[in-house]
Amino acid sequence: MDRNSPSPHLATRAILIICCAAQFMVVLDVAIVNVALPQMRESLGLSVAGQQWVVNAYTLTFAGFLMLGGRAADLFGRRRVFLVGLTVFTVCSLIGGLAQSGGWLIAARAAQGIGGAILAPATLSILVTTFTDPGDRRRALGAWSATAASGAAVGVLAGGILTSLLNWRWVLFVNVPVGIVLMIAAWVSLPAAEDRGPRKSLDVFGAVTVTSGLAVVVYGIVSTDQHPWGSSRTIGTLAVGLLLLALFVINEARFATDPLVPLGIFRRRSLSVANGIAVTIGAGLFGTYFFLSLYLQDVNGYSALRTGLAFLPAGLCTLAGALIGTRLVQVIGARYQLVLGPALAAGGLFWLSTLTAGDPYTSDVLGPLVLIGLGIGMSFVPMTLSATVGVPPHEAGLASGLINTTRQMGGALGLAIMATVATTIATDQLRSHHGLAAGMTDGYTAAFTIAGAGLVIGALLALVLPKAPLAEAGAPAGTMEETTEVVGEPTVAFEA
Repeated sequence: MDRNSPSPHLATRAILIICCAAQFMVVLDVAIVNVALPQMRESLGLSVAGQQWVVNAYTLTFAGFLMLGGRAADLFGRRRVFLVGLTVFTVCSLIGGLAQSGGWLIAARAAQGIGGAILAPATLSILVTTFTDPGDRRRALGAWSATAASGAAVGVLAGGILTSLLNWRWVLFVNVPVGIVLMIAAWVSLPAAEDRGPRKSLDVFGAVTVTSGLAVVVYGIVSTDQHPWGSSRTIGTLAVGLLLLALFVINEARFATDPLVPLGIFRRRSLSVANGIAVTIGAGLFGTYFFLSLYLQDVNGYSALRTGLAFLPAGLCTLAGALIGTRLVQVIGARYQLVLGPALAAGGLFWLSTLTAGDPYTSDVLGPLVLIGLGIGMSFVPMTLSATVGVPPHEAGLASGLINTTRQMGGALGLAIMATVATTIATDQLRSHHGLAAGMTDGYTAAFTIAGAGLVIGALLALVLPKAPLAEAGAPAGTMEETTEVVGEPTVAFEA
């Protein structure tokens, strides 16, 4: 053996660090912009709808192309796809940081989401193929999941620090040096020769129609602050969005050689219910981070740094809830845990819905954030287990990917609805000569109420799941422990 060549242990450790760092960067970018939104609004003249598009543009393209990115890694090679995704993500971060208008920034965020959708599945695929020993794989996936799960907490805090010390542009610029370092490290460390999966075609038409359809529907919803629901423009916009989604369904059912989402998989009741719960989880999570960030800064006058620190307990409790949930599900089962988790988070959101302008953080914000973080964190593993129980091994990755996709899309659609309601209520309050702070607070608390109601629906949906513990389900996808190790843990990584 060449004395100058790195040992296999060092080589695999380098691969683990590269994959964890890349996944952390992708997840962090969902949360890092929230604290910077007020500065972005002032600098670029963004409306309330424009602010939520800064979040949703990234989320929609990330979710819409996520499964396509996973298939591309198998088709074209994991190292190559990793480098392509990382390059797109890094370049678009630079372009976004240089934005001179709201449209420029939103377009860059959408392209950045595509880069993230290419990059994220490649990191997991590289880890799974590198760490073939079950014990090593479990430890690698645990590190990957824990690192990515901390992205939400660190993202909000990092956004606050960068915005306070520099300006909002650095929440995007920070990806550039990190991306360049990762490109060099990946080029040197990731294996160039690799086994590739079955030669399947890319369902680009499916990815484009589902992403554009959802984007048009979201646009139609958020535009109702200027064009009423009954206006021809709103009706026409929503009709176009629904037509695109119908084309996606028709394509998947009849024309796609290798469909992005084989529709037959939804015949499994457990999978369909779990994806419904994922929609409510995404809406609750996005609503909390978006509207509470605006409340703390625009109403209570917090600085960006103080806001970032204020959100830290939520991120830490989400991570703690995910770790607790991995063990608790073996005691009470996925069904009851998916009632408990969303119910806790709903309680936190209903608590937030009682906020008034100027309420203190310790007594009125901290407690709700703890409940929301724990509740949502506890929901991740049982939600994935429910989606994958009884699914054949060759479809387990598809089922897990669907959970990540529906949660992101649920967050985008939920945020659009909540932003529309919040803007309408705040505008009506101002017309009634209420104060600006009181009017905005009423809009934000209405959004918290909607998010809480959605999570209640999610908890009720869980009651439809099979009563038997998943460990006794006898599913072909494997035992409960096997499913948790291979499929359950990585889903934490896509938390916003």
